[in-house]
Amino acid sequence: MTTATITPARGWSWAGPKRALTDSLILTGRNLRHFQRQPQLIIFSTIQPVMFVLLFSYVFGGAVEGALPEGVSYVDFLLPGILVHSVAFRSSQTAVGLSQDLERGVIDRFRSMPMSRSAVLVGRTLADLVRNIFVLVLMIAVGYVVGFRFSQGPLDAVASIAVVTLFGLALSWIFAFVALTVKGAEAAQSAGFVVLFPLVFASSIFVPTESMPAWLQAFADVSPVTATADAARALAIGGDLGEPLLLTLIWVVGLLAIFVPLCAWRYRRLT
Repeated sequence: MTTATITPARGWSWAGPKRALTDSLILTGRNLRHFQRQPQLIIFSTIQPVMFVLLFSYVFGGAVEGALPEGVSYVDFLLPGILVHSVAFRSSQTAVGLSQDLERGVIDRFRSMPMSRSAVLVGRTLADLVRNIFVLVLMIAVGYVVGFRFSQGPLDAVASIAVVTLFGLALSWIFAFVALTVKGAEAAQSAGFVVLFPLVFASSIFVPTESMPAWLQAFADVSPVTATADAARALAIGGDLGEPLLLTLIWVVGLLAIFVPLCAWRYRRLT
């Protein structure tokens, strides 16, 4: 019987796309199985956005509807924004999961194996992308119960979901870099909250930016969260699509162009 020798992969390499894709899909499946084996994670990752839909619809709907365009109900305005809210806060779980793997030595074991180095981070972010889609489908189902409807047709509905998930993917790479930079899952989660809280609540997710003070509106109007919420909303229920969609794509491409190489660089420097 011969014993195979495992040669550690050296450096970060995107060479061998077939191998990189295979390794990435294997690690995506591993991360999804880990999530599946902890049903409490599914429950707690979905209950918060469901509560937001119900509470904001019934508690704040009457107060906010006066600031909405004529003929637009608050639940129709709110739900696309809540989808963005959900993937934004879900993306911080990329940092938590990756930090836990680092603390437990899982990443060190991966690094000792003859596998594509890109697969570790790609597998993590793809798994979180799949989880985001699951949560979005659940949120839309809850939205339909309380009266939300896609009014622009099935293709625009799919495009609305795609815009939100693409933004969530870009955020996942930001938080992958956070996990590779700070030490500990708690620190990574806290860092994510500090970044996301002002971006999410100073945006058009819950209210139109026109209702904000001028200084805050200036910030909210250029926020990637506002751009994504407005683009998803326009695809879901109609409205101005061109500028929000363009701004969203610029943000997504820019964030990926910055943080994917940063993650690669930081991953190489792990000891």
